[in-house]
Amino acid sequence: MTIEVVNTPLFQPHVDRMHFSQAVKAGGLLFCSGMVGIGADGKVPDDLATEFHTAFKGIRAVLKEAGLTMADIVEMTTYHVDMQETIATFAAVRDEYLSAPWGAWSAIGTTGLFMKDAHVEIKVVAQAE
Repeated sequence: MTIEVVNTPLFQPHVDRMHFSQAVKAGGLLFCSGMVGIGADGKVPDDLATEFHTAFKGIRAVLKEAGLTMADIVEMTTYHVDMQETIATFAAVRDEYLSAPWGAWSAIGTTGLFMKDAHVEIKVVAQAE
């Protein structure tokens, strides 16, 4: 099986430092690493909606780098800190980026994420052929 890594140019320092890629194409699918909504300053925005928009824009950028769009997403897993407090805002923002036919989605509650102060990490799988 041929594997192709996909990274946006801005992500290369993280590849070099942390030794992982934003996404990997394999078997006709694109597997994207988890994306958090950090701003250009490297910090999590104070506003939930802005944080979630930033995360989805990051996913869209990775998909674009791979020649795909948000419509190619077939599965999404989201990890939420304070899910009960944030899920309504998350769902409203999600609906600005995704639409029917809806892919599979698993939402998992957690006590924390790698990026301090982040409320969500989004991982997607997209059809790549």
